[in-house]
Amino acid sequence: MVKKVSMFLLFCLLLVLAACGETNEDEPQAAEDEEVKSLDVAFDVPETADVGESVTLEATVLYGDEPVKDAEEVIFEVWEKGNKEDSSKDLKSTNNQDGTYTVETTFDQDGVYEMYAHTTAKDLHTMPKKSITIGEVNKQEAADEHHSAEHEHGAHTEGFHMHFNQPKDVMVDQETAMTVHLQMNDKPLEQATVRYEVWKEGEEKHHWVDTEETNAGEYTGKHSFSEKGTNYVIVHVENDDGLHEHEEHVVEVTE
Repeated sequence: MVKKVSMFLLFCLLLVLAACGETNEDEPQAAEDEEVKSLDVAFDVPETADVGESVTLEATVLYGDEPVKDAEEVIFEVWEKGNKEDSSKDLKSTNNQDGTYTVETTFDQDGVYEMYAHTTAKDLHTMPKKSITIGEVNKQEAADEHHSAEHEHGAHTEGFHMHFNQPKDVMVDQETAMTVHLQMNDKPLEQATVRYEVWKEGEEKHHWVDTEETNAGEYTGKHSFSEKGTNYVIVHVENDDGLHEHEEHVVEVTE
């Protein structure tokens, strides 16, 4: 009798192990079958235009192969090359309900202008960069600018882009969220170590603020500024591949 019970229990155990084996074999296949989609933006900008001429900026947003007709945000950030801090402006786009987002703008003086198409959709963020030459600028310089669209800070690793969302209306002792978007070769830079170094003008004490990656390539940290006036924020970026970048910004704090 005992022998029969033992044989029965052994048989049941073998059935359980066989079922587990089939489940484990199916899991990798399920993972392989699940398609990993990316957020891609085709950013179309004319190479040149005249002063005062209407210029159309267009972003075509795709998630995988499908047009994104309901992007959370598509904003065109435009600035004069070499003078981003004083000339940067954000242009809200029109959603054409077909995966394209456009805006029309003009430029009131000669020069080379750079721009990002900040795009947020499907919990992802990407920011392709282009440039346009307005009016009378050296033709060779214009061609180089359009094809390279080098970052205005000039010292970044090739393919690396950083965009710090400048905090606005910052008040004393009010917790302020500071967010930076990072890209490498037009893809979100994930799993980086990002810290903010913060200090008030004229003071020696520096504060360090850790961040969390809230979305792919998007890092947010919070800080309370204790005094009004001019403060500086350096964004430090590192990763396991040896990347080490930094960029300084000014934050004005009011009462």
